[in-house]
Amino acid sequence: MSRRLSSATLFAMGLRANLLQAAWNFERQQGLGWAHALAPALRRLYPAREERLERLAEHTAFFNTQPTLASIALGAAARLEEERADGRGGDAASMARLKSALGSTLAAIGDRLFWFTLRPFAAALGVLLAMIVPQQAWGAVALWSVYAVPHLALRFGGIGWGYAAGPAALSSAFREGVERAMRWLAVLGCAVLGVSMAWALAPAGEPRPIAVQCALAGGLGLGLFTAQRARPSPTRWALVFGILGLWMAWRNHG
Repeated sequence: MSRRLSSATLFAMGLRANLLQAAWNFERQQGLGWAHALAPALRRLYPAREERLERLAEHTAFFNTQPTLASIALGAAARLEEERADGRGGDAASMARLKSALGSTLAAIGDRLFWFTLRPFAAALGVLLAMIVPQQAWGAVALWSVYAVPHLALRFGGIGWGYAAGPAALSSAFREGVERAMRWLAVLGCAVLGVSMAWALAPAGEPRPIAVQCALAGGLGLGLFTAQRARPSPTRWALVFGILGLWMAWRNHG
């Protein structure tokens, strides 16, 4: 009987991956959630209860990474467990090395992609639509969709991706694709913020003095230039736009 994991098993892992941090603790962090998500694969690969429980206990060890991209690591670990169950190599030490390498790398990539890039972009787009159509819920729908659709796609698709690629899941092509996506999201985010500022200053096209329009164009150009940095600071962005907003409010009501 083939021990290859079925699509149903990988889907079950994706569902459980949503609870990765449900049992987060300071000692093992995501370790218990990781073992819970990997359990469907272990159940299929190790019919003997004693051996399955032994493998499950190994996977409750310390693990921590960006929660969404953890699915890629889960798929790669399932692939290694499959080879291990078939006697084609792999042991507890190699599994620990795989989890450590993928966990740290995916944490660095995922934090930048989701927390520092996609989430601010989704929020900016949602705010813009809320200003344009204040009587409708399009702003909330856009905010949820722009963030949740990529999140869920990677949560479930990442399992299959990691399983197909195995330990080589984080290829150079994957990293280049993520970096390219972050650069485009940074540029689009600056454009959305510029349009939002323009709408706040001139709702429905209401004219404003040329000085305001020049300041808006200059600020948007500076924002686009700054967005090309490797790691733009969200804190600095928030402070700059907060100070700019207060200054504009003072000018308009002065």
